[in-house]
Amino acid sequence: MTLSYRQKSGFGFAFLGVFLFSASLPLTKLALQSYDPLFTAFARPIIAAVIAIPLMVKANALSLPRALWRPMVFTTLGAVFGWPIFIALALQRSTSAHIAVIAAVMPLVTAIIAVIKHRRHPGRSFWIASLLGTCLLIIFALSRGGAKGENGVADILTIIAVFASAYCYVEGAGLTAYMPGWQVISWIVILGTPLSLLGAMAVYTHTHQHYSFHWNAFLSLLGIGISSMYLGFFAWYRGLRDLGVAHGSQVQQLQAILTLGWSALFLHEHITLSTVLAALGIVLCVLWAITTANAD
Repeated sequence: MTLSYRQKSGFGFAFLGVFLFSASLPLTKLALQSYDPLFTAFARPIIAAVIAIPLMVKANALSLPRALWRPMVFTTLGAVFGWPIFIALALQRSTSAHIAVIAAVMPLVTAIIAVIKHRRHPGRSFWIASLLGTCLLIIFALSRGGAKGENGVADILTIIAVFASAYCYVEGAGLTAYMPGWQVISWIVILGTPLSLLGAMAVYTHTHQHYSFHWNAFLSLLGIGISSMYLGFFAWYRGLRDLGVAHGSQVQQLQAILTLGWSALFLHEHITLSTVLAALGIVLCVLWAITTANAD
């Protein structure tokens, strides 16, 4: 199927968002040299809010219609607290490779939530492409050592994180019908800042004595807050709006491939032939899923 100009633009924005998100895991690994996992989770929205508040003041956009408070609060709970905190807790109990196996279902879960919420069914070809891509994504994660580090509690925490993140993607994309995506994520981090400040101070007070300061860890933490927590959502929400949440969510399957590239660059991780083959399959499935956008 031929995509419209808006849909092609949506794919570009969604890919840009995923590209910025993909550096999160390697940067988090570097940040953990100096900070507790929970501290990094609480610090992310605070860093983003430092940028968001002046931008919102300059745009005179610090007025949220009453009807939007409920979806905005729920989106904040998922984006600021749900995903970062539950993933941090999971990473304390398992390996990032094993967590990636469970989290591989996120694009599929996002699509399912979008279909339930908006009652638009993408069609059989989309679901086949999405399921196949998810399977390849799991194989991709397993090829990177995902079979190790099995932990029941960590798996449950990861599943909760996946649902929280998927829900905030769908709800946040819906809010772009009323304001630009950059204002949606700005409201999210601003609303999440008070509790994040309390959480960050509490965690830092009890954990800082166990860590030593490293500049690369500090810069990585800044990178997570600026890129993954804030700027990435500028493009991601725009992409979901223009391409459609169900189809746009499939672009996130590419995140694991991009993360591998960042990991090879920053952490010198080895890339095997099996991961390359799985990555190629994932790319094809994503393109297949997206080209069904006008087939429903």
